Formats: sequence, C-alpha cells, structure tokens
Amino acid sequence: MIARNAEQTIRTLLKGFPIVTLTGPRQSGKTTLARAVFSDRPYASLEDPDVRLAAQDDPRSFLGRFSDGAVLDEVQRCPALLSYLQTIVDADGRMGLYILTGSQQFGLLSGITQSLAGRTAFVELLPFSLPELRRAGKLPADVDTMLLNGCYPPLYDRAVPPSAWFAAYVTAYVERDVRQLLKIQELETFQRFVRLCAGRTGQLLNLSSLATECGITHNTAKAWISVLEASYLVFLLRPHHASFNKRLVKMPKLYFYDVGLVSWLLGIRTAEQLETHPLRGNIFETFVVAELIKARLNRGERPDFHFWRDSNGNEIDVVIEQGPKLVPLEIKSGRTVTPDSFAGLEKWCALAGDSAMAPTLVYGGDESFQHKGMRVVGWNSCGDLDI
Repeated sequence: MIARNAEQTIRTLLKGFPIVTLTGPRQSGKTTLARAVFSDRPYASLEDPDVRLAAQDDPRSFLGRFSDGAVLDEVQRCPALLSYLQTIVDADGRMGLYILTGSQQFGLLSGITQSLAGRTAFVELLPFSLPELRRAGKLPADVDTMLLNGCYPPLYDRAVPPSAWFAAYVTAYVERDVRQLLKIQELETFQRFVRLCAGRTGQLLNLSSLATECGITHNTAKAWISVLEASYLVFLLRPHHASFNKRLVKMPKLYFYDVGLVSWLLGIRTAEQLETHPLRGNIFETFVVAELIKARLNRGERPDFHFWRDSNGNEIDVVIEQGPKLVPLEIKSGRTVTPDSFAGLEKWCALAGDSAMAPTLVYGGDESFQHKGMRVVGWNSCGDLDI
C-alpha cells in the first residue's frame, strides 16, 4: 500500500470524534486507507447486497455486531444506519469508534448532517498526490505522462493501460452513480455533456453555452454540474472579490479533480498526442490546481482558493488568502521560463500593493528556483507548496 498523507489527519481526528467520515471519488483509495487505519477492527461493505439487506432489515442487530467499532464502507447505501449510529456513539462515549466511507456527497452528507452533526469529522480523499507518488517511487518521469495517466490508485498498483481503466471506470462508476442520483434516461446526452465539460476544464463555466451545445436546458446543465460535483469528478473555482477598481468576471471556472480522466474524455491516448494538444495548457492548469486542493484536504483543511480576472482579461490563476495577505499563483505549461511568464504576476502585484505576498509561478519544467522575489516551482514540486 502506498502511504497516504491523510492517514495522520484521520488518526488525529479519531482521538477527538467518535466517528470519522471519509469521502471522495470512487477508486481513490478510501477503503484501503480506512482498513489500514482500523486494521484491528471489523469491516463491512454496504455495497454487498447481503450485508446491505441485513443492515436494512435490522439496523440495531447489525450494528450490535460491532460493539468496539468498525469500518462501514459506502454507508450512503443504507442511510437508516446513521440514526442508530448516533444513539450508539452517544451512549458509548468513546472516541474513534467508526470510520464511515462514501462516494456521493448528496446522499451521504445530507443524512450525516441530520443524524451525526457534531459526532463526526470529515476527511475528503482524492487520488494520489505528487508527494505520495514520489515517496513510493511511482512518480512519472515527465509531465506529459503524468497528465495522461492521472493519479487514480489502480493505475499504480496493477498492470492496466490508462485508456482501458478509464473506459471501465466511466462505465462502471460514473454512469451508474449519476443515473442513481438523477435517474437520467438520456445517457448518450449525459456522456456528451461530460465530454463537453472536459473540453472546458480550466475555463470559465458558461452554463448557457454548455447547455446549447449539448442540446439541453440551462437548468438541466446546472443540475448535471451539481451531480458531477457530488460524484467528485469536477469542482468549481470561484472568482476572488478583490476588485482593485476593476470590473471582475462573476462566472466560476470549471476543473476536473483528475487530469487522466480529462485526457481520456478528450480522446488523448498517448503522451505524444498530449504534447501538441490545443488544450494542453488547460489540462496542465487543472493538474496544478487539483494538487493544491489535495495538499489542503490531506491536512484536513478547506481548500479556500479563488481565481482573479477582470473584464479586460487580466487574470491570476489562483489567489490564496493567508490572513490579510494574498498569495498569487500563475500556472504556465511551458517547460521554459521566459520574462513574459511573469507579466501577469507583476501586473497583479502592482495592483494589490502591500496585500500581495510570495508570488509564485508553477511551470512545466523540472527545476525550482527564485526569480526577482518570486517563487518558480517545477511541475513535480507543486504538491509540496506550503499554502
């Protein structure tokens, strides 16, 4: 098992909460991590029809089998258990009894908010981060291979081509989960919608344009984006409010959590195709922003990131609030740093004045260094940024 950075966060939270709930996309390693943390406790998967039936028919007796706690996997499949868990942990009083896992935010979080408020901590586990892959000796040697493969654990612990794995992943998980949530009948249209979203990763999300191109209503597009968010496939980056007397855009930017999935959805099958693809810059930006989010989530912190863009097209890819200060971060996919690479950061820092700190450029090369008071960070070190 490749060690996960979130493990220490979970162990710490278990000392202060009776339950820790581990969420994230399917196949991100939640079950493996939960069982590693609770290696001495029983395990029950609610995906198993027999286990689920026992839990639904007699929740009290089912949980009675785990008097000293357990890992309950995919617990959103049996939401009735949550109320019984509340009673059990309140009566028991011990910390660190249960780890719950789930792959859908909708059903899981709504049930937990009602039943387990104050009794559980949350940890969101995304696919492997760069530091985790590097520590295990699994980090790809070049950036294009990284962008092609992505970070899902099965691609690093079994001999399977990324294209074959992503095809099975989309069929077995994305389509099933999404249909379960929305009862979508027009599956072909939804598949087209997901691919159109991949073509917009790292760009402003214009729901009206997306709906028109897909042949659906604006409200349907909005609902489908929400489902992709709930399934941990995409996330939205909101614009930062600092205006500096500029008119700002109000639309969010759309990103995928995993660049390997984006590349597969776009029909990219080799690193050579990726190297010359017109969306390579957007894919690279998606990769870097996802790494920043993983670093925060693995520490149990909220990824409170934004982007900044005015109506004239001046933009900073990521703005990070650190108290009263703002850290601007620009992302360039090129392997070489040129004077033009710093133009956006220099312009933004001039506007921000004293509120700007530690301006950072992440680029597609391997080296990290300082340049005129700015941090320059290679692609293979962006997951190590302390922000």
